[in-house]
Amino acid sequence: MTTDWLADAVFYEIYPQSYADSNGDGIGDLRGVIDHLDHLAWLGVDAIWFNPLFASPFVDAGYDVSDYLRVAPRYGTNDDMFELIAAAGERGIRIVLDLVAGHTSTEHEWFQTELAASGPHPDGDRYVWRTDPPPAPPVNQLTGVPAWVPSPGPRPGWYLKNFYDAQPALNFGWARNPDGEPWRDAVDAPGPQRNRQALRDIVDFWLSRGVAGFRVDMAFSLVKDDPGLSETVALWREIRAWLDVTHPDAVLIPEGSEPRIGGARAFHADFFLVILAEHACLFDNGFAGTLPFQVHQPPFFDAAGEGSTRPFLDGWARARHDDAERPIMLASADHDFDRLACGPRTAEQLGAAWTFLLTWGSIPCVYYGDEIGMRYLPGMPGVEGAICNPGYNRAGCRTPMQWDGTANAGFSTAAADELYLPIDPDPDRPTVAEQLDDPSSTLHLVRDLIRLRRETPALRTRASQEVVNDGYPFAYVRGGTHLVIVNPRRDVASLTDDRLRGATVLFGSRVDIEGDTLTLEGFGYAVLALHT
Repeated sequence: MTTDWLADAVFYEIYPQSYADSNGDGIGDLRGVIDHLDHLAWLGVDAIWFNPLFASPFVDAGYDVSDYLRVAPRYGTNDDMFELIAAAGERGIRIVLDLVAGHTSTEHEWFQTELAASGPHPDGDRYVWRTDPPPAPPVNQLTGVPAWVPSPGPRPGWYLKNFYDAQPALNFGWARNPDGEPWRDAVDAPGPQRNRQALRDIVDFWLSRGVAGFRVDMAFSLVKDDPGLSETVALWREIRAWLDVTHPDAVLIPEGSEPRIGGARAFHADFFLVILAEHACLFDNGFAGTLPFQVHQPPFFDAAGEGSTRPFLDGWARARHDDAERPIMLASADHDFDRLACGPRTAEQLGAAWTFLLTWGSIPCVYYGDEIGMRYLPGMPGVEGAICNPGYNRAGCRTPMQWDGTANAGFSTAAADELYLPIDPDPDRPTVAEQLDDPSSTLHLVRDLIRLRRETPALRTRASQEVVNDGYPFAYVRGGTHLVIVNPRRDVASLTDDRLRGATVLFGSRVDIEGDTLTLEGFGYAVLALHT
């Protein structure tokens, strides 16, 4: 296997609509990304994860795909994508795409074909249809609306959706098939088998052209009514077995953590989502809202110093219970909620967070703009489905990248009212250009930490972890040789440990050592080489 690169990689997530607009239409594109690859190479990232780039009507920002084998025209062409893959590869950067596996757009040819029919497809339906009226189902916990949608075309009945009405669920079968519900196909029925083959065809198309792998959206939503998700995991194991033979250097990363049901893993890593407790307990200060299933608690990386690392540490332990070296991706933020700099959290507070994110031993993922401390902007318009719940505005973390001090922060030459989303109106907003000239900036801090991580195997994924203190300050030893200590609160924190005698500070701020006691002022952080 040649996927060892994944464990030591630093990822960078690009929301393509908002990264860089090369043609002045107000929307980011692939040419804009190509033009800024040197920024990512300078920063030191190893892989770019793109949110969906495929053709789409963009009801849900591209997570409603109408053609999996074609780049959306607003981003460019397939040839532009192939050029990007090559140009990134020259800089040692791999490309990972977002694969929307569980549903398509209603504009996809597959759906339009079934919608125009009078009944089931002779080769098996790609979507889930029923002709009897559905009972009042549980509503989606985010959108608050039912899962069945009346057919808008000649085909009678209702179709099942995954999220918005424009996102019909692909038919991968049902784990349970009770009498009286003949529309539930078994997982080995013709329709589900057609979709399994289609998944392989899509994956093969892009991997054969140089893509390094996929982050799979809603990866565990495929087989319906699947207690324990055993049938869905079995499906992905089948894909993985095929992948290991045909593309052994490719990686699969799920949205979320793979269920532990025994047997081999289907995915190469887990992903701690920003909306779930393991990540939220660290960074979510509630400024961007609270989702219906969330119980808000003070985050650990908060100036008040009232948070706890326990939900994160307990989740980490569960994920690694039977595989101590299981890679786990941990992002600064992502396209679905808030940012690292959110609400009252200031640039001064980001150093402790970045020190943790880049030394803990996860696969770190930098959300575009977080490397300069771009902030979550409340009150943004609900562009392309960004507001799917009154308390859940995703647009605030999707605003255009802030490159420099020119018009539109260097994102686009379009008129301000033609931009995908408004630019941060703060005249003191951070920019790449400004921070490049400031060695004390967040940008240089992130770059320096990435370089330290690369140069120090004990700070990367495979080295051991020993938590020394799980409160304030949070301290842990990596590889038995390096101590990392962070104090995200405004008050002073200290740690006493014999191993601090003779330790050398490799990286840090607001740190003082006297004998076996280390003191961190508010928002301080340090990485130390222990005397061994």
